[in-house]
Amino acid sequence: MKITAARVIVTCPGRNFVTLKIETDQGVYGIGDATLNGRELSVVSYLQDHVAPCLIGMDPQRIEDIWQYLYKGAYWRRGPVTMRAIAAVDVALWDIKAKMAGMPLYQLLGGRSRERVMVYGHANGSDIDTTVEAVGRYIDMGYKAIRAQTGVPGIKDAYGVGRGTMYYEPADAALPSVTGWDTRKSLNYVPKLFDKLRATYGFDHHLLHDGHHRYTPQEAANLGKMLEPYQLFWLEDVTPAENQEAFKLIRQHTVTPLAVGEIFNTIWDAKDLIQNQLIDYIRATIVGAGGLTHLRRIADLASLYQVRTGCHGATDLSPVTMGTALHFDTWVPNFGIQEYMRHSEETDAVFPHDYHFEDGHLHCGETPGHGVDIDEALAAKYPYKPAYLPVARLEDGTMWSW
Repeated sequence: MKITAARVIVTCPGRNFVTLKIETDQGVYGIGDATLNGRELSVVSYLQDHVAPCLIGMDPQRIEDIWQYLYKGAYWRRGPVTMRAIAAVDVALWDIKAKMAGMPLYQLLGGRSRERVMVYGHANGSDIDTTVEAVGRYIDMGYKAIRAQTGVPGIKDAYGVGRGTMYYEPADAALPSVTGWDTRKSLNYVPKLFDKLRATYGFDHHLLHDGHHRYTPQEAANLGKMLEPYQLFWLEDVTPAENQEAFKLIRQHTVTPLAVGEIFNTIWDAKDLIQNQLIDYIRATIVGAGGLTHLRRIADLASLYQVRTGCHGATDLSPVTMGTALHFDTWVPNFGIQEYMRHSEETDAVFPHDYHFEDGHLHCGETPGHGVDIDEALAAKYPYKPAYLPVARLEDGTMWSW
C-alpha cells in the first residue's frame, strides 16, 4: 500500500480550516486537520511545499515511522506550524488504518474506557446578569459543565465574550483588532460572577473559567484563592506557561484546580508541569501537539502523576479534530473533560460527521475511521478569508497577552 497524493484543502464556512487529505493506491483515504487560527497560510505552505512531496510513495500503515520521519527528520523541529502539519498527517494515517481494519478509531487505540465523554460549553455575557442567564441556557440544553466568562466594566472587549449566544469566533478582522485589559478590574469582578452563579444554580453543575494568560503568578494565585468557595472544576491558562516555575507560586496559595496547555506543541512543553504536579489537567490538543501518536505519550506521562486530560475544543479546530478527539477521549484512561464549542451549520455541512451530543456528553460514532469526512464540492464554495486574532493592550497602551 502506497500514498499516491496528499492534498491541502482550505475552506471558510464561517471561519478558516486547513484540511489534509491523504490518498492511497488502494482507494482508501484519510483526512486530518492542520488549522492554525490566524496563521492558516503558514501551515498550508509548509504542508504543500515541504511535507506532501515527502509522503508520496510511503506506506501509510507505518504511522510511527512517518511521525518520527517528520519530527526527527526536520532539523528545525517543534513549533506550532511544524507540529500542526505533523498532526494532520498523523490523524489522516490513523483514519486510513482504522478504515482498513473496519473499526472505529477508538478500537485501534485499545477500546473503550467509558461509554460517553463529558463536555463543557461556553456561556458568556456582557455583564454578570447576562452571563448568569447564558449559563442557565446551557443547563437547559443538558450540559453538566459550563465555562463562564463575563465582560468587565471598563475593559474594552473583554476576552471570551462572543458576538452571539452560541458561536464565538475571536479571529474577526483582516488585521488584528485591539482589545483592552485591566487586571485589578477583573479581579474585583470575576469572583462576583461565580458568587451569583452558585447562588442561582447551586453546586450540582461544574463551572470553569479561563484566565487566558492574563495574570501574573501572584495575581493568578489571588484569583484562585478568591474562587475557592465556588468549587470550580478548573481555572484555565491563568498565567503564561513559558516559565513553568511560575505555577509553583500559584500552587502554594490555592487549591483551585489548574488547567493549561492548549498552545503546547510537544511533551517537552508539559513535562515539568506534569511531573512536578503543578497542574491538574493538561489541555494539549491533537492538532496542536503532533497528532494522536504524540498526544498519547503526553497522556501516558500525565497518568503517572494523576493529571487528567481536558483537550482544547474551540471552533478554531475543525470537526476533524473534534471527531478524532472523541475517539481519543473514549479510550484514554485518565480522561477529565472535553471542551465543546459548537460549529456552525455551514461548517457541519462541509465536514459531515457521526458524533452527537446528548445529555451533556458527546458520543463518538461507530463508522470505521474517525468518523469525519469533507465535502470538497461544498468546501470550494467557501474561499479563504484573512482573519487575525485580536491583540490586547493595557489602559496605558502597554502590550499584554491576548
